[in-house]
Amino acid sequence: MSKRIFIKTFGCQMNEYDSKRIYDVVKEIGFEKTDKCQDADCYLLNTCHIRDKASEKVYHEIGRVKKIFRLKKKPLVIVVGCVAQAENKEMLKREPYIDLILGPQAYHKINDTILNFTGKEKVEETEFDAVTKFEYLSRIKNKVGKATSFLTIQEGCDKFCHFCVVPYTRGPEYSRPFDQIITEAKNLVDQGSKEIILLGQNVNAYNYKNQRLSNIINEIEKIKDIERIRFTTSHPKDMTDDLIEVYKDSKKLMPLIHLPVQSGSDKILNLMNRKHTIEDYLKTFERLKKINPLVEFSSDFIIAYPGEEEKDFIKTLNLIKEVRFINSYSFIFSPRPGTVAESLKTIDKKISLKRLEKVQETLFKNQIEKNKSLENKIINVLTENLTEDRTKVFGRSEYMTPVIFKGSKKDIGKILKIKINKSNRNTLFGTVIDNLDQKVA
Repeated sequence: MSKRIFIKTFGCQMNEYDSKRIYDVVKEIGFEKTDKCQDADCYLLNTCHIRDKASEKVYHEIGRVKKIFRLKKKPLVIVVGCVAQAENKEMLKREPYIDLILGPQAYHKINDTILNFTGKEKVEETEFDAVTKFEYLSRIKNKVGKATSFLTIQEGCDKFCHFCVVPYTRGPEYSRPFDQIITEAKNLVDQGSKEIILLGQNVNAYNYKNQRLSNIINEIEKIKDIERIRFTTSHPKDMTDDLIEVYKDSKKLMPLIHLPVQSGSDKILNLMNRKHTIEDYLKTFERLKKINPLVEFSSDFIIAYPGEEEKDFIKTLNLIKEVRFINSYSFIFSPRPGTVAESLKTIDKKISLKRLEKVQETLFKNQIEKNKSLENKIINVLTENLTEDRTKVFGRSEYMTPVIFKGSKKDIGKILKIKINKSNRNTLFGTVIDNLDQKVA
C-alpha cells in the first residue's frame, strides 16, 4: 500500500516548481500525492520568506495540522523552503511537531532523510549544494503534463539588495548546465507542455560556460511543439545586449517583461543597494520598445522604504506613468531578519498606506486601460484548464492576462483565437472564433 503525501506551497513560482520536483522524487520511495490533508501520512510545507510574517504563517499552518490529527496518528511533518533555511534551529526548538527540515538546496536528500528517520531525533539539512541537487534531479523526470510548465535554470543571488533574504536562503548564484536544461525542456514538451517559463532568482544572470539566457531561449525556440517562452524574475543590471536582441526576431518569446525596478528614486535605489539607476532602467525600456514596440513591462515596487521622502515617492509615481507598467506588484516595506535593512527606521504606517494606495491606483489604472484597449480585438490565448463550474475555459494572453471564454476540455493545451468582448482590471472575457491550433505570430 502506497503512502500519501500532502504538499502545501507558499510563495513564488520557483517554490511551485520545487514542490512538483519534490513530489517527483518522493514517488521513488512509494509516495502518492493527496489533496486531502487529513489523509496524509506525510505533510510537507514548502515555505517562502519574501512576504511579511512568513515564519508565523508556518506556525499557524502547523497548528492547523495538529488540530486535524489530534485524534489520529501523527503524520511525518516536513518543512522545506526559504523559511526552513533561514530559521531551521529556531523552528525545531519552537515547534516540536516538526520532524524534518530541509533547505532549498537539499531536496535531493529528502528520500534518504525520510527513510532514515526514526522519530527519536529531529533532522535538519540546510547545506548549500545546488550542483549535487540538480545533478540528482536531472536523473528523475519532471512529470508535469500541463500546458504551461516551470523550468528552473538558475538559483541564488549575488546582488545582496539590503531588503532581501534570498542570498541567505538560496545561496550564491548558480546556473544549471545548459544541456541539462534543454533536456528537461524537451521532456516537458513530450508530456504536452506548450509554454515554458524559465525561472531564477536572477534568471537573466544565467551564465554557464559562456552560455547565457539568450542562448537557452534560442535553443528552446527550435523545439517544434513549444509555442511560448517566458522568463522571470529579472534584474535590470543583467538585461544584456544579447538578451535584448532576442526580442527582435524571436517568434516564441512572449512580449511581457517582468523587470523589477523597486523605486523611481536613485537615492532609494542606492539605499537598497540595487546596483542600477533610473537612467539605466529607462535606457533598457527604450531599447526594447524600439526593437519590438509590442513589448510591455511589469514590475515590483517596495513602497515607503526607510529614507523615502515625498519627493522620492513622487519620482516612483512619475516612473509608473512614463513606463505604463501593465501588471505589477507593490508592497509596503517590511524588514526581513538577517538583512541590512532589518534595523532601519520604518516610515509611519499611515504615510506608508497612503503612498501604497496612490501607487496601486496608478498601476491599476494602467491595467484597466490596457485591458480595455483589447476589447473587440482578436488575440491569441493559450488555454490552461477548465473553470470550477467546468462550463468555461481559463487561458492567458501573450501578456499573461487571464482570459475566460466558453469552451470544453478538448480546448486545453491549444492556442485559440479569442475575440475579447469585455474586460475588468484583472481579466479578459471573450468568444472563440477559431477552434484550430494557431501558432504565435
